[in-house]
Amino acid sequence: MKQTFDDRNRDLIVNVAGRLTPRAEARVSPFDSVVQGGDAVWEGLRLYDGRIFKLKEHLDRMHRSARALAFEQIPDHETITDQIRKTLVANNMRDEVHIRLTLTRGEKITSGMDPRLNQSGPTLIVLAEYKPPVYDKSGLTLITSSIRRFPPDCLDPKIHHANLIQSILAKIEANAAGADDALMLDVRGFVAETNATHVFVVRDEKVLTGDTRACPEGITRQTVVDLCSDHGISHEIRDLSTTDIYAADEMFCTGTMGELAAVTRVDGRTIGNGKVGPMTQRLSELFKKLVGESGYRIVE
Repeated sequence: MKQTFDDRNRDLIVNVAGRLTPRAEARVSPFDSVVQGGDAVWEGLRLYDGRIFKLKEHLDRMHRSARALAFEQIPDHETITDQIRKTLVANNMRDEVHIRLTLTRGEKITSGMDPRLNQSGPTLIVLAEYKPPVYDKSGLTLITSSIRRFPPDCLDPKIHHANLIQSILAKIEANAAGADDALMLDVRGFVAETNATHVFVVRDEKVLTGDTRACPEGITRQTVVDLCSDHGISHEIRDLSTTDIYAADEMFCTGTMGELAAVTRVDGRTIGNGKVGPMTQRLSELFKKLVGESGYRIVE
């Protein structure tokens, strides 16, 4: 496990409902919907040299998810951005920072799952931590989980909700197997994603990724697809089976928390030559260049 406690985060200031509070004193009400039923939406953001990469895209996705869950009140982008800035300034942060942004349905007047019990508006939580990319870039090991991703007619994966039990169960399986993460399939048996990231494979210099019928809409994933288009790299979005994974020349996963990270072993099979492949390296370099040149300037 690459994630460990970073001493720079010992005295964090956390923003809960607009209140800046030391880490040890930050609290969410037991009546809050996120406690009562995981009733919340969330986003992971990354701060590079004072700029947040793809901020609008993340806030757009949060807004769509909150609308899909019928939140009666949703803060606008400007309000959320101001609270993020306020939190970063309070912590004197500008680089190597990951921001966990959570919007809950808010506090209930009494415990229960009925959204009509929520009468005080949503709760916005901004948790900014010093957190470099969390994966070992030299190559990850995956196992295929027995936990399947829900299809859209059960729980649409386009809703970026905070109920992550499926992912946690898959991660428990990966931990038990001594793997870094778990590959998750949809109910048809095709690859959806891992418990925390999206998946790409490379075969004959062509980049392949699965569709989003059984996984969230990945912003880093879409960035990689766009990089392929912009730089003339052959690519295709289609169903991928585990056989496509095992027979790949290269494999990598994508996400805000870990950026791009090579996968070199899945279910006991070595992927390609067991090393970070040239396409993975090229796309990683293009991604690094992009985040260095773009993003929303939020702090100086």
